Amino acid sequence: METNLSNNDKNVAAATHLSTFSKYLFPLGNFILPLLLWTTNKEKPFINEHGRQALNFQLSILVYTILIGVACLPFFIILATDFISLVETLENQYHEVSVQNVKNVSGYVVLILIVAIALLGLFVFELYAVITATIKASRGERYRYPLTIPFIKKQQPLKPQEHEHAN
Repeated sequence: METNLSNNDKNVAAATHLSTFSKYLFPLGNFILPLLLWTTNKEKPFINEHGRQALNFQLSILVYTILIGVACLPFFIILATDFISLVETLENQYHEVSVQNVKNVSGYVVLILIVAIALLGLFVFELYAVITATIKASRGERYRYPLTIPFIKKQQPLKPQEHEHAN
């Protein structure tokens, strides 16, 4: 825990994490609001670290969601091509329930359940991690989100000799 932090720094860092929930209010809110809070307070090391962590985590969640979708894409294509024949079979034999009809439908139900469970698990994981990060930030503690891909790297301060050449 850092002791020289102002309440404002802690509150802004906590708000940065909480602002990721704005995606439920408007598209890309989970990137726009944290980015605004982070960039306007980037000179403060504590807020800089929390802002970077929040954005990296949101980008990681986006990647994981896309990966789940891409992994399921072939199965949905098969489902879409086979869906018409499945509907025709069920329509023609709705009064006759056979084992074959149940097998066809059960495969699709299992696929949909797997996708739903994966996305629900990702949602719960995100909810838990963001709330934990918010609590840690409000207490003045650093937090590293689990399973985060470091898209935005921590900037290393310039050495004195590099600083002269940068000007």
